[in-house]
Amino acid sequence: MNDFRYHPEIAKLGAAHLFTPDLEKSLWFFHDVIGLEITARTENKVYLRAAMEREHHSLVLEAGDRPRLDHVSWRVKRPDDLEGFHEILTGNGNKVSLEAPNAEDGIGESLRFQMPTGHKFRLYYDVEKPSVAEADRSVLLNQSYRSWNRGIGVRRIDHVNLWTTHEPEVQHQWLSDNLGFKLREYVQAPHGRVGGWMSVTPLVHDVAVMKAGPKEATPARLHHVAFWLDNASDVLRAADILVEAGIVPDQGPGKHGVSQAVFLYVRDPGSGHRVEIFSNGYLIFDPDWQPVEWGMDKIKTALTMWGPTDYVPHADDNVMNTTTEA
Repeated sequence: MNDFRYHPEIAKLGAAHLFTPDLEKSLWFFHDVIGLEITARTENKVYLRAAMEREHHSLVLEAGDRPRLDHVSWRVKRPDDLEGFHEILTGNGNKVSLEAPNAEDGIGESLRFQMPTGHKFRLYYDVEKPSVAEADRSVLLNQSYRSWNRGIGVRRIDHVNLWTTHEPEVQHQWLSDNLGFKLREYVQAPHGRVGGWMSVTPLVHDVAVMKAGPKEATPARLHHVAFWLDNASDVLRAADILVEAGIVPDQGPGKHGVSQAVFLYVRDPGSGHRVEIFSNGYLIFDPDWQPVEWGMDKIKTALTMWGPTDYVPHADDNVMNTTTEA
């Protein structure tokens, strides 16, 4: 039998690490309203995860002088994949640092590097899985926390949407060449690609990289972090909870053409970071899937099949064109 070596693979999106100028207000939003559970806290950081999640955290909130995405974490499929990705990344000319296990955030040995845009990534395999307090534990053995334990009660982190002043098509190729992401859908304009949705899982996207507007102050931007709910009815319930909490959504509910998912966008009042409440959509199992191209004549349908259809990226001062630093 041949000695076969696996190509390194990313298993899933792990976490987003966000800086916020008002930690307590952001914690109220993500814990009490969005419904994430606290797993650990220090003087200036809070670690949170969703109802179905077992890993240490899927979101980190850290006190800072301005709203900023510090980095996005990805879990690899096998321990040896860290070495494999280190070889690929450095071989392609990327600067990579090896980080020792971190007792505070529950992450084992990890790799840190950044995209050409400046967006920072972290790869890991080993991770702590803290137990759940009896009072919060679900009766379901396959679920960590009780259903609807608090707030909207999101189920898991779903994806991140990154914007850049660089050309998106180049970044899509970088993600494919270095990390194995597959392009699933994209919007093409005569002057170039507007954005694309990519994944390493059957989801339509674990990450999207889109063209930022000309007025952005820095080349690396965060448009939103998305959390998953089970169905469209849950998204409607989420809209009620947000309004009752005194928060006006940015956009939605509606349905995307890309991904066919039901959406609701809202910003954290403590930081201005945007969250997408996300559900439904389709899964991709075909190994030979061909990326779906949407032209500019179809961009409104691509972004919103039904619901608020007035938004086109960078066409006006629509609130959905706002981003935070990354």
